[in-house]
Amino acid sequence: MKQFAALYESLDGMTANNARLAAVVDYLRNAPPEDAAWAVYFLAGGKPRQLVPTRLLRELAQELSGLPDWLFDECYHAVGDLAETIALVLPPPTHSVDIPLAQAMTQLLALRLLNPPQQQAELREMWQAMDRWQRLVSIKLITGSLRIGVSRLTVTRALAQIGKLDPKEVAQRLVGYTAGQAAPDASHYLALIAPPDETGAARGGQPYPFFLAHAYAQPLDVMAEQLGPSDHWQVEWKWDGIRAQLVKRAGEAWVWSRGEELVTDRFPELTAAGMYLPDGTVIDGEIVVWLQDRVAPFSILQQRIGRKNLTARILQQAPVVLLAYDLLEWQGQDWRQRPQRERRAQLQEVVAACNSPALSLSPLLIAPDWPAYAELRTQSRALGVEGLMLKAQAAQYGVGRTKDVGTWWKWKVDPYSIDAVLIYAQAGHGRRANLYTDYTFAVWDKPMGAPDRMLVPFAKAYSGLTDEEIRQVDALVRKTTVEKFGPVRSITPSQVFELGFEGIAASTRHKSGVAVRFPRILRWRHDKPLQEANTLADLQELLTPAQPPSSIA
Repeated sequence: MKQFAALYESLDGMTANNARLAAVVDYLRNAPPEDAAWAVYFLAGGKPRQLVPTRLLRELAQELSGLPDWLFDECYHAVGDLAETIALVLPPPTHSVDIPLAQAMTQLLALRLLNPPQQQAELREMWQAMDRWQRLVSIKLITGSLRIGVSRLTVTRALAQIGKLDPKEVAQRLVGYTAGQAAPDASHYLALIAPPDETGAARGGQPYPFFLAHAYAQPLDVMAEQLGPSDHWQVEWKWDGIRAQLVKRAGEAWVWSRGEELVTDRFPELTAAGMYLPDGTVIDGEIVVWLQDRVAPFSILQQRIGRKNLTARILQQAPVVLLAYDLLEWQGQDWRQRPQRERRAQLQEVVAACNSPALSLSPLLIAPDWPAYAELRTQSRALGVEGLMLKAQAAQYGVGRTKDVGTWWKWKVDPYSIDAVLIYAQAGHGRRANLYTDYTFAVWDKPMGAPDRMLVPFAKAYSGLTDEEIRQVDALVRKTTVEKFGPVRSITPSQVFELGFEGIAASTRHKSGVAVRFPRILRWRHDKPLQEANTLADLQELLTPAQPPSSIA
């Protein structure tokens, strides 16, 4: 455990990717395979679900430190992270015991089976033998909040270096590693670095690593120069759904999300469609709700995902379709190295032969040149899509967001934008724990000049400002605070910001009547008076009336 905590400490202080890679390689080479299995799990983003309630952790920390509620709260607000706060306020350890990471995880996972007094007794004994960094890591593991400052690509490169393997091969083996087992063991780790003929890679229901697109934002007049003739590209709509792979092998079908979560049980229609595919078939596509012969708002898909029980009524109200746009495996052979045009031609035959209403081709768009595609792109909002996807006809299917085998571009429409008023602020976390960086914005409920106008909150945003602008807003928040609600400050409305967001839908759960997706700050409108900020009516106008209903019963 000490070695893993030391790795976490060293990575926390590093900024150079090569240094992080070297640190991960050094740890994995020297760790026992059973410890390395857990380390890779965490480094790749795996998180066990919370083992102990945070309330219990806080109570025990206050008991051991002797801090009253108010002082612990002040410490928490200053630090901005519960695990770090507890690690800092606990008294020094009474002794030191170093146990392997795998053994430590066995003890931590066992906490879930104990009652609260037993949990506190176990934690008290553990913390007494741990230094600050070990305590910090253990608490983050307990709460499921461990985030390590390395990318999945760094983990892939480290394993490839240790096993002397192609990073693409390692990336494929890592798919599902953080979702496939609750407790990774030595055999799982050794399979990641074993020679190619010993792994059994791409067997069972394992999907392939997803190929990700780059954002394209160049003006139309340079597209031909940068991308070449438009007929060298495969153009499709950019669907607003859940990226997924449908895998059919050995008489079974699996559905995997891009987040490497096995979601087969959430989409029985797709599982049934997969059973009509021949063994040795893997299709990449987008899961969407399809209503009234068109894609439905993403909010309906979100509501369906949030249901614990998929009743017959929900399946009828929100039927899903996999819009297929690539073929990764056919007749048991990996097709990713074949050109895009060849994969697409075979995909059309596969989908046609399947003949399932839950599996449909993502249609190709045909236009004579880039200006004509730009004109098609203007229809995106009305059709409920996010823009266009551009895929080189000769491109292979890569791993992650890479350019070495050809490129996919996502040519999205410009975000919705609205001018809104800052009304609430909350302190951030980590290095921004002492700055107000989390903001709530509002619009007017009535047009300018109407009596009794009020500001109605509709969105929260956390990104888009420079460090200098954040410091200026922080000073303004402290100067104009009207009231405090725990960590939140209500401020005198005075500043207007332009917010951008990717989508908007009607919502009965929000006071404003709308819910926006991925809001972010586009700019600080120093030039705009408070009274000229947008209204609820302006938000309502952004809703597309032709779309299907945005809720399910």
